[in-house]
This record gives sequence, structure tokens and C-alpha cells, in this order.
Amino acid sequence: MHDIRLIRDNPEAFDAGLARRGADPQARAILALDEERRALTTQLQDAQSRRNEASKAIGKAMGQGDTETAEALKAEVAQIKADMPALEEREKTLGDQLQDALARIPNLPFDDVPQGEDEADNVEVSSWGEPRTFDFEPREHADIAPDLGMDFETGALISGARFTFLRGDMARLHRALGQFMIDRQVREYGYTECAPPVLVRDEAMYGTDKLPKFAEDSFRTTDDRWLIPTSEVSLTASVMGQIIDEAALPLRMTALTQCFRSEAGAAGKDTRGFIRQHQFEKCELVSVVKAQDSEAEHARMTRAAQEVLEALDLPYRTMMLCTGDMGFGARKTYDLEVWLPGQGAYREISSCSNTGDFQARRMKTRYRVAGEKKKTEFVHTLNGSGLAVGRTLVAVIENYQQADGSVTVPEALAPYMGGVTTLTP
Repeated sequence: MHDIRLIRDNPEAFDAGLARRGADPQARAILALDEERRALTTQLQDAQSRRNEASKAIGKAMGQGDTETAEALKAEVAQIKADMPALEEREKTLGDQLQDALARIPNLPFDDVPQGEDEADNVEVSSWGEPRTFDFEPREHADIAPDLGMDFETGALISGARFTFLRGDMARLHRALGQFMIDRQVREYGYTECAPPVLVRDEAMYGTDKLPKFAEDSFRTTDDRWLIPTSEVSLTASVMGQIIDEAALPLRMTALTQCFRSEAGAAGKDTRGFIRQHQFEKCELVSVVKAQDSEAEHARMTRAAQEVLEALDLPYRTMMLCTGDMGFGARKTYDLEVWLPGQGAYREISSCSNTGDFQARRMKTRYRVAGEKKKTEFVHTLNGSGLAVGRTLVAVIENYQQADGSVTVPEALAPYMGGVTTLTP
């Protein structure tokens, strides 16, 4: 959510920020709504003040025996009371329209975010590891994995397209990856492990900028709850409406949960294989910090995700997303892209974003400044994947594949695999 005061103070800068994201100017329409609502608020306040004045004057007139004046004042008060409900309803309608308009406008990028239209304009920040040289033609995971326990047909039989049934050591490897990720984030980076609900209310989705714009990308239950698209929603919303003591910051939370996405906006993308599923598992990272700490926290969170890939010896590159490729709520985003030899390409496996105070304003989450009884400031929130488990499984399969169709288990996962070192057809 944007601060209406900043739009009032500098509408040109606000529209310039939107233009960087390829969005149309919004300041004029927003300010017109805001001015109409404020004028109506003033009208209401004047009417209430006059009603109170007139009500007091009635008693005075009656005490002086001025019946005519008293009756006129009574009529005026009655008329004000009759007019006020319509004014209050109109004020509420304008307020709702303003909030809805603000809620649909994307966050503004930081100044150092590269200008661009789409993923082709993203900028490589760094890379790690050398892609393995194979003495055979490497295959894609969708061709290798079915013989190892990744059952696409049964998943589709039970639930339809974009669902997969994992069996045996493939299921164990998937579980091992998730456990390895969350253990590492807790032990190495001090995140607090959480087990949050995967069903949430409208308020949680709205506060984390998933509503109203992205309703079609999520699954809604018949009792009006939402299946989380990522545990960013549950973790971030856990501080919704709170005033946090400054001494308690930063808050760092992690969770390994199922996630659910309808993929309405991804029709036709990655329909083959395990990369884009309606149901998937992810180790999520969420930080709640002071404004002056958010940039450093962003770098720290990105590093926490990078080290998982390095521990698994998976080559990757770090990309800073351009203005046209960033998510709706982000001010700055780093994507980690892992090398998939079967595809001969780098593919996204983690996205770490700094949203600034965008979500905090929607959630009404502040912190109390140390030494100040009344002064509060909005927190900054950050979220990232540390990592997406399914996509990491795909990366392990393709990078650790052998000529005979088997897949070697990365050494880092040995404590989780019960002695299994190879997945064999």
C-alpha cells in the first residue's frame, strides 16, 4: 500500500516510479478521489459542529422563553441529522474506492533497480560453480525421473494436470531436501522455525499484497479461506496489526510448507515435468526489520538461499530483476537461477524480495521506537525462497544424473537418506 501523503506531496515522482514499471500514471485519479473524500469529511465535521452548536442553543433559547428561535433550531438540527447518513455513506464509499485504488497499484522500485521490460533485461550480479561436463547427452528430468519414482500419470489420474505422485526413494529425496533446507536456515542463519496454517483469511492475503489483484492465481475454499500460494503469507501476516518493540527486531521466520497456486497466469508454461505444479513444497524465509536495515537484510537473505545451492554443489547465477519483471509488491528482487543441463539453461529456483513498507502499511504493522512512548514507524518486510523444494529436486536429478539413468544423491543429503546414495531405475 502506498502512503497517500507522499502522492499528495510529489505526484510527479510517484507517476515517474510507476512509469519505470511500465504502469500508467495514477496520481491524478488518486488525488481526485482523495480530494473529494477530504472535502466530504470536512463537510461532515462542519455539520457535526453546527449540530452541536444548535443543540446547545436550543436550551439557551428555551431558557430565555424564545420559543420561535428554539423551534427553528430544532428544525435545523433535525435536518442536519437527516442529511448526515447520506454524507457518511458517501464518505465511506469514497474511502473504500480510494483504498481499493491504492491496493491495486504496484510498489515503486528502488533507484538501483535496472530499467527493463521483461526477463531479458534482468542483470546478472554473480555466478557460482561450473556446469558439469557429461560424457553422454544429459536428459531432462521429465525423461529420467519416471523410472525413479516421479509418477506424473498417477498424479494426473488423482488430481488432474500439474500434480505429481512421488514414490520410494524419489519421495525420500524430496523430503530430505526440504529437511536439509530448513535445518540449514535455522542453524546457520538463525531463522525461527514455524509451522503456520496453510489456510488463511482474506486479511492475511490482502496484507501480503495477494489480494485483490491476484485472486485468480490462488485457490479459495468453500468457507472463504485461501490455500496459501507461499508461507510468506502466513509468516508475514503473523505480525498483522501489531506494534512491535524495536528491541525485538529483526524478526526472522522460516517454514517448510505445502504451497498451492492455480497458475492462472501461467497457462501453457512448463506443462511438462515437475517445475510448475499446483501443489508444491517450499522453504520460505521472512524477515521483519527496521527501514534502515532492510537493504542489508535483503543481502543476508539472498546469501542464505545461495548457500543451500552451494552446499548441494548446484551451479547457479544471481540475477537482479529489472523493473518490468519484478513482482507486484517488490521494491527490489534477486532471483537465483540454477543450471539445468537437460534443458541447457538456467531456471529460477529462488526469489528474494524487499517490499519496503508496502506490506506493513496494508497490515498496519509498526514498531515502537526505543526511548519513545508514542513514536512508531512502519516496519519493512522481506521474503524469499530458501529454496523451492520441487525445483531443487529437478536440479539434483539433472545435475547428478548418470549414463545408466540413475541419479547420485548429493553428499550434503547423506544424513537424511538412511544410507541411500543412488536412485536406481
